[in-house]
Amino acid sequence: MNIGQSILEALATLNGNKLRSGLTILGIVIGVAAVIAMLAVGSGAQNTITSSISGIGSNLLFVFKGNSQVDLRYTKPLTMSDVAALSDPMQAPHVDKVAPAVQKSLIVTYKDQSTTATVSGVTPDDQSVQNRLLTEGDFISQDNLNGVASVAVIGPQAADKLFGQHVGIVGNTIRISGQPFRIIGVLESKGGGSFGSQDNVVVIPLTTAKARLIPRNLDEVDIILVQAINSDSATLASSEIRQILSTRHQVQPGAEDFTIYSQQDILSLASTITGVLTIFLGGIAAISLLVGGIGIMNIMLVSVTERTREIGLRKAIGARKRDILIQFLVESSLLSLFGGIIGIIFGWLIAFLVGQIASASGTPFNPTVGLNAILLATLFSTAVGLFFGIYPANRAANLQPVEALRYE
Repeated sequence: MNIGQSILEALATLNGNKLRSGLTILGIVIGVAAVIAMLAVGSGAQNTITSSISGIGSNLLFVFKGNSQVDLRYTKPLTMSDVAALSDPMQAPHVDKVAPAVQKSLIVTYKDQSTTATVSGVTPDDQSVQNRLLTEGDFISQDNLNGVASVAVIGPQAADKLFGQHVGIVGNTIRISGQPFRIIGVLESKGGGSFGSQDNVVVIPLTTAKARLIPRNLDEVDIILVQAINSDSATLASSEIRQILSTRHQVQPGAEDFTIYSQQDILSLASTITGVLTIFLGGIAAISLLVGGIGIMNIMLVSVTERTREIGLRKAIGARKRDILIQFLVESSLLSLFGGIIGIIFGWLIAFLVGQIASASGTPFNPTVGLNAILLATLFSTAVGLFFGIYPANRAANLQPVEALRYE
């Protein structure tokens, strides 16, 4: 018996038991669809996060107060004096611009609408350092900074929550922690970032933030963003920052009371986290494939029992052990293959729906069904069919013709 004939006979057998075959295939469909959907969601999350981080620029460095190896009691704060030192081209020739910031999650309201957003107090250099683009209006100016102005630039997500739109809102007055701020600009959407959503933000002058909303001791700041002159200079700029701050904070090399992250550091960390998450989600989904495989084995064992006389008859007229083995393996493989194909289609539909729901809710998230996920799901589902079909097929092939013919 050749493979083609085995496939035709297997199709005829499966067609004769449509309901049972369909229910068996359903277990594989659910497993494959879950694997495809989970891998697509994980891949989409990874692409969204990494593209958002990369969109800020590859020559950006983040300086934070504190270090995991240093007791917080002995940690000095980052200050505007540090910012001035880092801005000195004589001390840091590979540094282009420096943008200090303070930030805090605060309640922002407009009429009867309210939301919680990240409020950042910044300087005008923050726009170029963080590559912030505007859809309308202007960014924080030096005059706003010097005059401690009550003005704000709002992100599109925060604007949508307050106004139901993010166009035509310049000139409106919002309240941050109860204090009025006039909107002078609206940021272009950038999606999720390394420190949360970059769209659910409100940006105000640094001086105003420290004076009225986010008080800090003396000239203390929460974070210093440093833009190197180009991506190739980021490592040299990082070394210069470490040298300057170590000298100013009077700490020994290796015992710094601050932490420097580059875009590449954050990108690698984000990729690692999302990669592990994708594998974790795919592993959980793969468990349902194993359940589907057990279902195949169960049905094939039932089939062997029901067709014992048929097997005996086949052997009596000359069928070899190999022919019987191949016949049942082909049946189990076809069950898993059909389930895999249907599962891929359902998995793609689930991923598509997740993307549509995310877009409708204002989240720029696009699940990606990659060729590797399709191949993995197809091969794995076929392997499951073969693996769980071996025992029933071998049991059928080992039946003695005389005993099989006597079976009632």
